[in-house]
Amino acid sequence: MTQDLVHGGALDRMRASFPEAPEPWIDLSTGINPWAYPVGEIPATAYRHLPTQAAYDQCRDNMAAYFGAPGDAILPAPGSELLIRLLPSVIPARRVAILTPTYGDHAEAWRSAGADVTATSTPLEWADKADAVVICNPNNPDGRRFSPDQLMTVAERLAARGAWLVVDEAYADLEPALSLASHGGMKGLIILRSFGKFFGLAGLRLGALIAPEVVRARTQARLGVWPVSGPALHVGVGAYGDRDWQERTRRHLADARQRLDAILARARLEIAGGTDLFRLVDTEDATALWETLAHQGIYVRRFGWSQRLVRIGLPADETAETRLAGALIP
Repeated sequence: MTQDLVHGGALDRMRASFPEAPEPWIDLSTGINPWAYPVGEIPATAYRHLPTQAAYDQCRDNMAAYFGAPGDAILPAPGSELLIRLLPSVIPARRVAILTPTYGDHAEAWRSAGADVTATSTPLEWADKADAVVICNPNNPDGRRFSPDQLMTVAERLAARGAWLVVDEAYADLEPALSLASHGGMKGLIILRSFGKFFGLAGLRLGALIAPEVVRARTQARLGVWPVSGPALHVGVGAYGDRDWQERTRRHLADARQRLDAILARARLEIAGGTDLFRLVDTEDATALWETLAHQGIYVRRFGWSQRLVRIGLPADETAETRLAGALIP
């Protein structure tokens, strides 16, 4: 499978595959905020010294206030992707029901660990059968949403059996009311949070596990003594505490998503779902659309499991919007 089918963001491979495409390339493949949080100056000590417990605690405390979660239920981590990979070694789950379609690394991680994985569009119906139920809320790539009340009912049923509900909230920053973070630490509930998508700083590698103490302790043992870098902690403290930026950014993203919707509508493309960071498009031939855009230096996300669906992220400026519109409506 080519790299672009595994994940988005393989811009170097796209350039090599389409050398005639105009520059600069427009990367709409990742679903990451194109208007990143302004990092500002990072003190030299963040690079030169090992991270202090005080820096770690301050980042965790700002995470807790931002998520609305109990501080003692949070474990900062170097991104949610690593947490996804570690979970099968942390909780004893052999029969796992995972929402489909969704972020593919969940199923890959559990299958690699030898679990019996059921990919299903109705994972909550497995609350009385599975050792773990895994969902993303809102979901990637179709934007499907589960109500907190619905999820808490399922979490309680799973917990009563010693089983687990795993909720990947990578895109919950866009819709905080969907989050279960306020229930963090509850028996049987594991929440994964990502920093890079909403804050637009995927390369920083920061995220969080919100879970009961036994899960945090096992995960901490696998992550080691200094799991998050000093620069990541410094930036996280500022970003998680900046409520004005967060509120402005949610409005900005919603406006940009509406402009993207208008472009897609003019191109007579059907929107099959998404969030304020990306749209899922249903088309007769996904590969043909992907190739058409690639020849124009525009990189969107296609999927190995669908011949109809393409995910398109937000263009970063008017020039990018114009180029996308021109490529879709020649």
